[in-house]
Amino acid sequence: MTFDIGDIQASLDGIRAQRYDLVLLDMNMPGMGGMETCREIRHSSEVAIIMLTVRDSEKAKVEALDAGADDFVTKPFGMPELLARIRAALRRLPALGSSEEILRLDSVNINLGTRRVLRDGKETRLTPKEFELLCYLVAHANTPIPHTKLLQAVWGPDYGDQVEYLRVFMNQLRKKIEADPAQPRYLLTEPWVGYRFEKPQ
Repeated sequence: MTFDIGDIQASLDGIRAQRYDLVLLDMNMPGMGGMETCREIRHSSEVAIIMLTVRDSEKAKVEALDAGADDFVTKPFGMPELLARIRAALRRLPALGSSEEILRLDSVNINLGTRRVLRDGKETRLTPKEFELLCYLVAHANTPIPHTKLLQAVWGPDYGDQVEYLRVFMNQLRKKIEADPAQPRYLLTEPWVGYRFEKPQ
């Protein structure tokens, strides 16, 4: 879809009303701006979001991921690169188990089939990549997964060295499913290796 930059609110309403697979956002678009638009979309939608930006700093990339983007592409870019990023953003891991399979983590219930997350009975939205990352870790519970393996499994073969992606997404996941994100019980860091999902007994 193409945003009507003259009426961002109408475009946001359109995203809420219809199902889209992916949204491309320019970080520097006028009006609300790409970053705030990304946050607004993420409040109500799990659509894949790719941010286009002229800024190549690590800080800008982390801000985009924190805002809810699944990926970003730095201008100028070639069409093959953009298409590869789109394919990676649209990639979906197979759902784990049946639609009735529920993973219970303290006050958080995760339906692995329907991709719904309830925290204290209230729905908590995970972005597509957050959910895929969680699913991969759950599927390999109690096993340390190296950074490179996680990145390539969830984002694709070109992402092996994008460790900052994992840090941002893991922080976001912990905020959403851990009772104390600073002292996680389930999404654990394996120093100098990667991450591990500690399966509840």
